Amino acid sequence: MAETFPKLPPILEPLPPMAEPRVSVFRWVFRILRWSTYLATLITLILLLHKTPPPVVASTPQAAASAEQKVSQVEQSVSQGQPATLRLDETELNSYLANHLDLAPQAAATAPSGGGGSGAPSDVDVEQARSSVRDVKVQMEGDQVHAYLVFDMHGKEMSLDLAGRLGAADGYIKFEPVSGHIGSLPIPQSALESAVKKLMESPVNREKLRLPSDVSDLRIENGELVTTYR
Repeated sequence: MAETFPKLPPILEPLPPMAEPRVSVFRWVFRILRWSTYLATLITLILLLHKTPPPVVASTPQAAASAEQKVSQVEQSVSQGQPATLRLDETELNSYLANHLDLAPQAAATAPSGGGGSGAPSDVDVEQARSSVRDVKVQMEGDQVHAYLVFDMHGKEMSLDLAGRLGAADGYIKFEPVSGHIGSLPIPQSALESAVKKLMESPVNREKLRLPSDVSDLRIENGELVTTYR
């Protein structure tokens, strides 16, 4: 009699793996753009708040005295109805500014006013920055001027670095920007030109940029500030 064996159960076939939810390409793109935006904002804030080192300029009592003497001689000539030209080199100009500019002694710890999140400085922001300037240094090379300012904006110390050509037109100061930085963040040329144009054409600032009636020209020449009086 043939030997019988117990019937084995059928081999269980493995269940197919559960399909993982697939993330759409659009969702991945959205995530990448979102985190890229966060990263760009963070980098922008870091650059804005990171002050660039000030230019190395000299300021001495001797240069300040020389500048005062030159200014006095020019004023005397102009009072007598004679034309005159005032020339100040870099050291004389910085020494003169150090003695005559009314700079803020320290940053004012003010709370943010909330400019609406538009990114553009309001008139209040501009006035606050102007009134809280703590340091000014000027370099002159060829026909260009390089101005460095440290100011307080809502309790944060920031720097503004501008380079361009200084001049006079129709009795007003004229400035043609070449480059600019806020902190370590470069300002696009188109935005820089637009901001300077708006600043100079603003009715509030227009009169502040008016030259004295006896000044006929203002320029940077061979690394010196040259002011011509009628």
